[in-house]
Amino acid sequence: MNNISLTKNKIVKFLGKDPKMFTREDIIDFIEKNDIEMINFMYPAGDGRLKTLNFVINNRDYLETILISGERVDGSSLFSFIEAGNSDLYVMPRYSTAFVDPFAEIPTVTMLCSFFDKEGNALATSPEQTLRKACSAFRQATGLEFEAMGELEYYVISPDTGMFPATDQRGYHESAPYAKFNDFRTKCMNYIAQTGGQIKYGHSEVGNFTLDGMNYEQNEIEFLPVAAEDAADQLMLAKWVIRNLGAQMGFNVTFAPKITTGKAGSGLHIHMRLTRNGRNVMLSPDKQLSSEARHLIAGLMELAPSLTAFGNTNPTSYFRLVPHQEAPTNVCWGDRNRSVLVRVPLGWTADTDMSCLANPLEKPSGFNASQKQTIEIRSADGSADIYLLLAGLAVAARRGFENPDALNLAEKTYVNVNIHDESNSERLKQLAQLPDSCNRSADCLEKQRQVYEAAGVFTPAMIDGLQNNLRSFGDNDMMNKARKDPNLMKQLVDRYFHCG
Repeated sequence: MNNISLTKNKIVKFLGKDPKMFTREDIIDFIEKNDIEMINFMYPAGDGRLKTLNFVINNRDYLETILISGERVDGSSLFSFIEAGNSDLYVMPRYSTAFVDPFAEIPTVTMLCSFFDKEGNALATSPEQTLRKACSAFRQATGLEFEAMGELEYYVISPDTGMFPATDQRGYHESAPYAKFNDFRTKCMNYIAQTGGQIKYGHSEVGNFTLDGMNYEQNEIEFLPVAAEDAADQLMLAKWVIRNLGAQMGFNVTFAPKITTGKAGSGLHIHMRLTRNGRNVMLSPDKQLSSEARHLIAGLMELAPSLTAFGNTNPTSYFRLVPHQEAPTNVCWGDRNRSVLVRVPLGWTADTDMSCLANPLEKPSGFNASQKQTIEIRSADGSADIYLLLAGLAVAARRGFENPDALNLAEKTYVNVNIHDESNSERLKQLAQLPDSCNRSADCLEKQRQVYEAAGVFTPAMIDGLQNNLRSFGDNDMMNKARKDPNLMKQLVDRYFHCG
């Protein structure tokens, strides 16, 4: 009870139990005792957005029926790989995801759903099931659990008032009144917590500028590490909350990777950690990066080029992956280094109890903060299919343990310098590059597809579909064309403004 006593999720608070323990009777009990009038089913489609199906609760029998049997949906309207002639799918609510809709005028309980085929089997090609298969394959191969969390960056846009202007591209952790949307962000965080999101913190980010009478301010909400399947659900719901609240308050919001040239783009950095029996294994007993962590990093290094197929899915993604923008361009990793693809963030590895130094009345707590250690991949952005991105990362993690040369690969790709500094140009030449277009990302995926298809995680049809979509942009030379033609850049930004 102690772990949920401060929860913002009204259903968790009412039932007094972990949502993983929710039963059908629990949901019915909450609905009956809290005058809930409607049920919403939500589920991710092929465009990366959540779709919604509404139910009026007519009576208890009908409520039990929809909770037990779910409902039919047209799969061909949700996923491009499903043909109209054989399109019916079932959506089945997952009780553990239940929350009270913070936007609904009519009291409503919402649940995320899983897809099932006509035989009643989990739909193998759905993004959610692909992630589940990837995590299961990793667990079976290593005996470890794959956990993740996201850093969700976005821009809030509103008319420029001219008051208390922020310093251009210097918005990192800025406070009001120079940061204009702190209240909006904290309200978003509260609503996300009501949906079950486990938030670490929120803050304003580097990017801020004015353009054509509008103010653009970048913000970030960062989550806590949880099971990768839960991390995907939380990120999907977070984007839904931020967009809905923005619309409600009259702000435009975008998760687009790039808004304009010369200004900070928005990423979706993913932190990962490996656990065994609930304990973080990213550090060795002497608080150095563990062998398990290095195997994980090696897998990310090997599959980094093809991971862009899941995390960077439209042409503007590659306008962000350029030097000197705190975005990666080369396949390498390092400690506390923001020029690399995979970063090992500052960890709580010192023996000093900093809490006692800051608060002299406190006694040493003995808290082992090194359990917080993660590693961060910095390439993905808001265009990502979140479930497939995390599935790809889980596959890469497994590959790191299966590759007999993994530790050598990790050693070869480690850097401890700013690789974009001219003095380090020779080291830069030794490093592989990330693709610079959707088309080249598709080529990378084709070269490495067997790794993703192993253990039945990604189906061949899914890989084919991803490649076809990426190649449909025909963007091999798009970046050079956009540099010469600012109007083209604007057209692309407008086209993919509401990506993901």
